[in-house]
Amino acid sequence: MRTALFGIVVAVMAGWMATATGCKMAADGQNVQGVALYQQGQYQAAMQEFQKALANDPKNADAYYNLAATTHRMGVQKSDQQMLAQAETLYNQCLDLNANHNECYRGLAVLLGDTGRQDRAFSLIKNWAAANPTSSDARIELARLYEETNDLNSAQVHLNAAIMADQNNARAWAALGRLRERTGDSQQALANYQRSLSLNGAQAAIADRVAALSRSLQGTTEGTRTVTTPTAPLR
Repeated sequence: MRTALFGIVVAVMAGWMATATGCKMAADGQNVQGVALYQQGQYQAAMQEFQKALANDPKNADAYYNLAATTHRMGVQKSDQQMLAQAETLYNQCLDLNANHNECYRGLAVLLGDTGRQDRAFSLIKNWAAANPTSSDARIELARLYEETNDLNSAQVHLNAAIMADQNNARAWAALGRLRERTGDSQQALANYQRSLSLNGAQAAIADRVAALSRSLQGTTEGTRTVTTPTAPLR
């Protein structure tokens, strides 16, 4: 009897695990489909896919983030405060499930800034950075906030810290390049962009900046090149 009962329990558990795995796979597929629709500008259709993903996997942090980001975008487009409030709730639900969801922190910080709560955005990211002292992503986001408030020195300090934490973070190098370009240091900006591109070649915008800065610096060099006048022959 005990053996038979144990066999039933094992069978039930195996069935539950298979169902749980299947639900997660379905949710992952719906997230992928939703992202594709979002990128095509089909936001309502994308939201439906993300809602299906949550129905299949209610603890899927990525689905909460995707739904939050889509609702955020639509709220901004329509100047709909109710949608923005809904997006904020969804971002927080994402962070409740995954306390280190980088994209969710970024999205929520942007939303707080969009709704005039820059101080809340700073508090959010500073708390994230304090809780994760080795996180380069937290410092990149903190640098972005400082850059937006024109505190470029603080932004550079945090980007340098991000790179020290992770020398291979393409976003950190790209952000540092943008900051260098903004301060007029085109040569160093180019080097930073090139480093970012070497780590992640799928950055069309960074590739464009590398090409533009390369042309600009080449033109500057040619414009300042010293021209030597040939000595006149002796007569």
